[in-house]
Amino acid sequence: MTSTAKVVPVLMYHHVSPNNDMITTTPENFESQVRWLSEAGFHTLTAQEFAEFLAGKPVPPRSVLLTFDDGYLDNWVYAHPILERYRKHAVLFLITGLIGQGAARPVWGQGAELPPTPSHRDCEAAIEAGQADEVMLRWSEVHIMREAGTFEFHSHTHTHTRWDHRFGEDPLQKSEHLREDLLHSRAALVSELGDVSDHLCWPQGYFDDDYVAVARELGFRYLYTTHPAGQNVPGTSSEHIHRIAAKDEPAAWVARRLRLARSPWLAPLYNRIRYGRRYR
Repeated sequence: MTSTAKVVPVLMYHHVSPNNDMITTTPENFESQVRWLSEAGFHTLTAQEFAEFLAGKPVPPRSVLLTFDDGYLDNWVYAHPILERYRKHAVLFLITGLIGQGAARPVWGQGAELPPTPSHRDCEAAIEAGQADEVMLRWSEVHIMREAGTFEFHSHTHTHTRWDHRFGEDPLQKSEHLREDLLHSRAALVSELGDVSDHLCWPQGYFDDDYVAVARELGFRYLYTTHPAGQNVPGTSSEHIHRIAAKDEPAAWVARRLRLARSPWLAPLYNRIRYGRRYR
């Protein structure tokens, strides 16, 4: 490879669904974005390729990492067939305690009646009511996506709990419950998929020094935040991976945002202006 990416932007998605709501991209806009990535010659990295890039290994000049958080049913129903159509790849961080059993449900484009994919607020209400299977993935769907190469799967903890909210300033209680949560997540991934990686995404993007210490102790080396300010370049900390929240807009948005994010001088300037003191 004669040239390599200088920066790899990481995009963050949650829902791909017609039920437009917060942190949701419509199938039409998601397809527009993925089609543009394909036509513009972007390589959608695997987590391993991204890790190797941070360590200094070359990747294609136009590289991007697509990430999804939580594991909603609509990722299977809508995002999976779109990624498959354009032969693109994404990373999905699963809340393993919410992933159920059962047969795989229909996906967009098959001609079958599709299952409902509620808004984010309705998904939260369903989970709270003990009806997670109605809005979250099943392991059967996870297996199909993994085999198809559209998604790979990593930890987003087992319960998606903010232990700092539960235990406040008590670092021992907070750390012990996080440790147990992560151990359950690792066990679920090993049981269902046969292995577990060293990539972890923080629930709600929150972390502190205690969180990082526990993650490091359990073998997680690549820690994904919700911090958009900053650039993922070779040699930067793998324990503070910056991600850009995807917008529910057509391809023109992702074209502009990636052009900005990949610029060695425009991106730092934008981050300082846009995020001020939060820029790191």
